[in-house]
Amino acid sequence: MSTPQPFTPPHPLNTAVLFLVFNRLDTTKQVFEAIRQAKTPRLYIAADGARETKEGEAEKVQAVRDYVMENIDWDCEVKTLFREKNLGCKYAVSGAITWFFENEEQGIILEDDCLPSQSFFWYCEELLNKYKNDETVYLISGDARGPESFGMKEDYGFCKYPMIWGWASWARVWQNYDPEISDWPKVRDTLPASISTYKPTVRFWKSTFEQLYRKEIDTWDFQFTYLLLKNGGKCIVPKINLISNVGFGADATHTFSPESEAANRMRFEIKIPLEHQPSIFSEEMINNFYDRSEFSSKSFVVRIINKLSRLIVGRNLIQ
Repeated sequence: MSTPQPFTPPHPLNTAVLFLVFNRLDTTKQVFEAIRQAKTPRLYIAADGARETKEGEAEKVQAVRDYVMENIDWDCEVKTLFREKNLGCKYAVSGAITWFFENEEQGIILEDDCLPSQSFFWYCEELLNKYKNDETVYLISGDARGPESFGMKEDYGFCKYPMIWGWASWARVWQNYDPEISDWPKVRDTLPASISTYKPTVRFWKSTFEQLYRKEIDTWDFQFTYLLLKNGGKCIVPKINLISNVGFGADATHTFSPESEAANRMRFEIKIPLEHQPSIFSEEMINNFYDRSEFSSKSFVVRIINKLSRLIVGRNLIQ
């Protein structure tokens, strides 16, 4: 577990937070403690219903809800969206975000396994206010898997992909989100080729969007990627990592291997106020990084091979 250096807030936080929880009390406690320290003035809590096919899950879901509600010990407005029936990842998460932005013009979104540093909240707030009227900026992320690996000098940069392990956005953006990507047939032949010059990336996204359209994938986040790529939207990413995903493990929804390089990454504190000097050069570097290392048919195959090799020989075969 990472322990970021001390951070002194420059002023009380003014931004609302949406906290997405489900059935994991251990990770929920960690992320909730970060929210409690930040003292958001408005806390929205959303939880999907338990799956009837999962024995004992109803008790776990209720334990998470009870813990959060019983430990709000600072002055804040609280709103809840607790589902009685299980909607699944696609509709529970996207529906909760829609609910959030029906009540807030802008805000921060944290899932129950995305543990932020304290400066993350003020980093988001500053950038939400700065870019609220810039319609090319779609979200602000605290996840810096790319920038920190090549020493970006600016406090933040832009990329074409939405990094949603700890993020913030505006109602003006989310109002255009479509969980069904209904217009995919209209752009099927043109959009993939415009995403990247790297062919494995083009293949990855064309296949992914086709599966989403056919309802073969139960998720909400790739549709957000679709929205950005289709409209040329940008995601702000920090020069240092502000989020640690503490949810890797057997009970996770999508992040299963605790040995993943993305698991439990070190968090840092970024200096507030920020220096606003993002460069086009940094944007190109970040996009190229994600094209080749995260979102391509080649990288997907490598991840599958390594997942199998860890089960068989206990280590990654491809580094």
